[in-house]
Amino acid sequence: MSSPALTAKVSGGWTARLSLAQLGLMMGWFTLIQIVLPQHMVEVDNAHKEASLAVVFAVGAAVSMVSNVAFGALSDRTRGRFGRRRPWIMFGALTGAAALVLLGTQRTVLGMTIGWSLVQLTFNATYASTVAVVPDRVPEWQRGRVLAVAGAAQAAGPLLGGLVVALVVTGVLPSYLAMALLLLVTVLPFALGTGEGPVPDAAKARFDWRTLWVSPRRHPDFAWAWVTRFLLNLSISMGTGYLLYYLRDAIGYERLFPGHGVDEGVLILLAVSTVAGIGPTLLSGWLSDKIGKRRPIVSVAALLTASAGVLLAFTTSWPTVIVAAVILGAGSGAFLAVDQALLTQVLPTDLDRGKDLGVLNLASAGPQVLAPVLAAPLVTQLGGYPALYTVTAAVGIAGALLVWKIRGVP
Repeated sequence: MSSPALTAKVSGGWTARLSLAQLGLMMGWFTLIQIVLPQHMVEVDNAHKEASLAVVFAVGAAVSMVSNVAFGALSDRTRGRFGRRRPWIMFGALTGAAALVLLGTQRTVLGMTIGWSLVQLTFNATYASTVAVVPDRVPEWQRGRVLAVAGAAQAAGPLLGGLVVALVVTGVLPSYLAMALLLLVTVLPFALGTGEGPVPDAAKARFDWRTLWVSPRRHPDFAWAWVTRFLLNLSISMGTGYLLYYLRDAIGYERLFPGHGVDEGVLILLAVSTVAGIGPTLLSGWLSDKIGKRRPIVSVAALLTASAGVLLAFTTSWPTVIVAAVILGAGSGAFLAVDQALLTQVLPTDLDRGKDLGVLNLASAGPQVLAPVLAAPLVTQLGGYPALYTVTAAVGIAGALLVWKIRGVP
């Protein structure tokens, strides 16, 4: 629910700084997940790279699940001259950069697991506080457009990060160092330049950890929004977590294009997906504000995303993979933009926005835990990549259908 004080729209400069921060966070997160961590693991444990990478992803995502809620809750009750969200945004950016440097120096699976967990912890301090600023500052009637611009920036993050690690720097450690620097450059302007919205008087009360639980019975729309986001993120996480290995082992990218590394193929797909997603992301956000409806757009976008999995399940053709990347970019971009706006409209109270958004963000972090657990046996024992992408499509379709269970948002 929106605070009555949210009547004036935020400026274009504010939206630009928010989008830059989101770009930097997604650049760091997904460039590591899709390119740098898999390459790092090849150097550390090539013989068991799939299983070892699954351990790193799963432990790190478990840390992410806890820290997102915790930092959101802490920001709800933080008081001081710098506001309640800003200190945590800055803390996460500064310590996140240090965690990236530490991770880049690791040469064991245990070291990578600890390092990635620290990255997840610190990144979530920034992310949880950043997303909580949106319902603090942006009125409901503007959220679709603001979050669409931020969503386009998020989509561009993995592409820009991929370009950096492919064309600007060489090697695993320099890639981590570049991501650390870019994190600071993109996040700190928002931390320093954003204002704080009105704080409810009740927020000055001591935090009660029992309020971390949000009853599905009392708040069914919140629960169904969580389930929908979880399923779509699970579908996307399962489909992209092993993308580098899929291109190498199933498509035979290096055989198709002698002299070209498989990381180049990942970068091409990221570029195609990002470009294909920009228009649908911006259009869907604008349209959802214009017509005042979120659910139909979320459902169609989710079905579009799932259809990319269908294509990947039944092809070993590089051109078909390109088509799937176009569809995935368009669908996932539109989904993430409008779904985020929808989520801000199912929050139970203004008092606990940061905590409640952290609970909803578990639906993004949770799939990172479950995806490798499901994907690894599907790839290695239960049918290979056709089985993996069939399951990703089925999960996405389920999310597209369940969004209609949300009743309080049109």
